[in-house]
Amino acid sequence: MSLPESDSTLPLDALYGAHHGWLQAWLRRSLGCSQQAADLAQDTFVRLLVRNQPVSDRAPRALLARIARGLVIDHWRRDALERAYLDALGRLPEASHPSPEVRHEALQCLERIAQMLDGLKPAVREAFLLYQLGGLTHSQVAEQLGISSRTAERHVASALLHCYQVCFEGAP
Repeated sequence: MSLPESDSTLPLDALYGAHHGWLQAWLRRSLGCSQQAADLAQDTFVRLLVRNQPVSDRAPRALLARIARGLVIDHWRRDALERAYLDALGRLPEASHPSPEVRHEALQCLERIAQMLDGLKPAVREAFLLYQLGGLTHSQVAEQLGISSRTAERHVASALLHCYQVCFEGAP
């Protein structure tokens, strides 16, 4: 992506110096936690660094806010996953609780799965989850969702292809 000739670019250090405080305050208002805001502000600039593309001086705050908004959504999703996982663990007998390391790995796996499924249309995601996690047949999925069996098969196949592409080809 090239910039129009009328735009100039900002070096990352200048962007950081000029907008880090604003971004952190904006995140603090969104999250209600200064530590999380500081972490996500840093993550925002890391994303820009990894992206390795010039940043236009026309609307740098809009770009920073867009990246940070995505990171906030990821943060909320991770938090919801962790709460659900810990709630499920709380219903198990104490003796069967996994070690902290296993819990951490499980949460990472759940987060990766959530990221993979995030790119799917809701109907496709629901059909896939009913088939894979619910153990339903294509016909049962179709009946539960009020769609044809063939559509249920296509939804599941589409989701499997999407997951394969995300895992092995790196494309959503």
